Amino acid sequence: MKISNYFLLLPLPLTLIIFFLVFSLQPNTVTNPPTPKNPTYSSGDLKIRPGYGSYEFYIQHQLNKTLNPKLRKIWTTSDWERKVRVFAKFFQLLKQRQLLHNHSKALSIGARVGQEVEALRRVGVSDSVGIDLVPCPPLVIKGDFHNQPFDNDTFDFEFSNVFDHALYPQKFVAEIERTLKPDGVCVLHVALSGRPDKYSANDLFSVKPLMEMFKGSKLVHIRKVDGFGLDTEVVFQKKKIIKPSSS
Repeated sequence: MKISNYFLLLPLPLTLIIFFLVFSLQPNTVTNPPTPKNPTYSSGDLKIRPGYGSYEFYIQHQLNKTLNPKLRKIWTTSDWERKVRVFAKFFQLLKQRQLLHNHSKALSIGARVGQEVEALRRVGVSDSVGIDLVPCPPLVIKGDFHNQPFDNDTFDFEFSNVFDHALYPQKFVAEIERTLKPDGVCVLHVALSGRPDKYSANDLFSVKPLMEMFKGSKLVHIRKVDGFGLDTEVVFQKKKIIKPSSS
C-alpha cells in the first residue's frame, strides 16, 4: 500500500500530527543571512535601518528605485541639466581647493544615470566613470559599492552622495580606501539634519562615525552644502604608507 493511501486510513487528528512532524524535520534549504547588527561607534550616531532579512532583499529594494521607469525618465530629461550644473559647481570648487585636477582619475559611486560623471567631464576631468547596480553606458558601469570592481590604488578622486544607501557602511568606506591611491581624495555628501528617503539603509547623525571608519585617511574639511537633500560635505584624503627604509 502506498504511504499516501496509508495516511487516509488514520484518524484525522493523528494524520495532521504525523504530517507536521514529517515536514518540520525536513532540512531548511533556504537560509538568509541575519540582518546586520547596528554598528557600535563611540558616538552612536550611525544606525542601520531594520527590515533587511537578506542581502538579496536589500539589493532588490535598491533596484526598485534604480529601475523605476518614471524616475529614470526624469533623471535623463528634465532633471539632467539642472543636476549636472549643480555637481559641476561642487567639482569646480574642489578644483580651486586643489582637491581635484584635470589629470585626476575619478570615480562616482552610486552614479545612477551619470549626472556626476558628466559634470566631472565638463569641468575638465575627462578620465571619469561611475558605478551603479544598473549600468548606464557610456558614463556608468555595473558595480556594487560594497565590492567595487576595481584594483587597489586605482583612483585619485572618489565622490558619492549615496552613503545613506549603504547597508554595510564600514565595507562601503573600506572599498573607497582600498581603491583610492595614496593621497587620493574622497568627497561624501551626506544628510545630518534631515532624514534621507525610504530607500536609505542607514541614518547618520554626525560625522564622527565617518571619522572612525576612515581609518587610513585624514579629515580635510567639513562644510555645509545644498546637495539635493544632503546638507554636509565631508572630505577625506588617504594617507601615504611610509615604508621603513632598508639599512
